[in-house]
Amino acid sequence: MSDHDSLEEALGDVEAEVDVALKATAALARELKKAKAAAAGGTVRDLRRSLDAAGTLVDEAAAAVSAGEQGWDIDAGEHMASGAWAKEVIALAAEQGLTVTESDERLVCYPSLVKVVPGDAAIEIDRRRERRVRPSTVVAALAARQARPPQFRPEPFLEVLEDAYGWVVERGGKRTWGAVVRLVDVWGVLTLLPGSGRDYTKPEFARDLYLLDQSKITTTKAGRTARFAASTGTKAAGVLTTVAADGRPVNYWGVAFG
Repeated sequence: MSDHDSLEEALGDVEAEVDVALKATAALARELKKAKAAAAGGTVRDLRRSLDAAGTLVDEAAAAVSAGEQGWDIDAGEHMASGAWAKEVIALAAEQGLTVTESDERLVCYPSLVKVVPGDAAIEIDRRRERRVRPSTVVAALAARQARPPQFRPEPFLEVLEDAYGWVVERGGKRTWGAVVRLVDVWGVLTLLPGSGRDYTKPEFARDLYLLDQSKITTTKAGRTARFAASTGTKAAGVLTTVAADGRPVNYWGVAFG
């Protein structure tokens, strides 16, 4: 049974013990150099003093390393799989004024999405594998990403959205261009290939919808204008939710091109 309830606390304790060990070994190296010089020159009084000090420092370093080993009593993979790690990140982010929420097994922090990979004791931030999982480190990385302009190209995404919308309309029976269709159905078209639903998830789609919305670019090359519909849809199934730049939730349900 672990004595630590949080990964942040466990890593902090180990970091402190390793710091003690590093300082002891640095001092040990200095005393050993003095001992070597004393032995080379034959200053036996200095030699004994340096050897005694070195012995004490060896014990201090060993004790700190042992404490660090005993203190590292948390299974990071299990901690992440249980959901406790995500709760740590959310709480720590909130303390720093950063909004992080959970959506479809992802952490959402505008404009980033975080996938937890417990089996590898790792995460993926916007699809890039990251093994630095200390909550404070992750929160700092998310804050830094939020401070930068998002790498998003609205024009190509709008064209793809129009194509997928057209597929839904033309194969949806009597619907015509200009009709509102559910965005989850559009997402279904974008993820038709086997496994592509995992490659492009609903949280990613919702995030991209928000970025497109914020770009104010609505007209396609074909001259059609996109219009989002959410007033009634937000009460029905198929609502897609993301987080805005200011931390508030944003819902999307339907879209029309006309």
